[in-house]
Amino acid sequence: MNFQEEMLEKFRTSRNIVVVTGSGISAESGVPTFRGADGLWKKYRAEELATPRAFNSNPELVWEWYDWRRQLIGKVEPNSGHEIIARMEDYYQEFLLITQNVDGLHRKAGSNNMVEIHGNIWRVRCTHEETITYLEENPIGKLPPMCECGALLRPDVVWFGESLPIEGLVKAEKAIRECDILLVVGTSGYVYPVASFPMAAKAAGAMVVEINIERTPISLVADFTLLGKAGDILPELWNRNPKK
Repeated sequence: MNFQEEMLEKFRTSRNIVVVTGSGISAESGVPTFRGADGLWKKYRAEELATPRAFNSNPELVWEWYDWRRQLIGKVEPNSGHEIIARMEDYYQEFLLITQNVDGLHRKAGSNNMVEIHGNIWRVRCTHEETITYLEENPIGKLPPMCECGALLRPDVVWFGESLPIEGLVKAEKAIRECDILLVVGTSGYVYPVASFPMAAKAAGAMVVEINIERTPISLVADFTLLGKAGDILPELWNRNPKK
């Protein structure tokens, strides 16, 4: 990869970086998209199951689908792209990871300071008390799972038709306005509000760097677009930083 020195110098000297990741980085580890042509399960599509309406009408069916997904994802390991992003958190004075992925691979790789803006498939939320807990074991047991209070538990993810959690969104937008670099990895640039982050960062004076296997709408905003796999590009970019 022929990195431009201007970009490398910015990565070396900046103190505040925000990383945004999408499904592309997880696809490199083998996580299925669960949408579109790959999203068919039994006779249902993801868009039919990941909704409050589906859960209210048939929570056992929705949980059966999510438990199947969890079993697939549980066999997947973070790739070198996830690992480099985790190292960045320790290197930069100010760092935030904003991920659209619910698979938990960033946390598994060692990332801590992040906003999982669409939730996490390894967490559950009580439909009555709104309490959130992690599921440490891969099998979930009897479906649908119940809270100790007697209410249904639901996956702690954002379903179609639901709003993003306001606390995470506010934290993400504040970080976008204040960062020196916005690094966008493996996201299509079509899902809002995340798709608006590059323009907001650019307007606030940040350098925008995109990593993707193909050009996206973000490429029109980015100062640099690096085409290829994150698992290849991020380690090379990291190794070009002598101060790390």
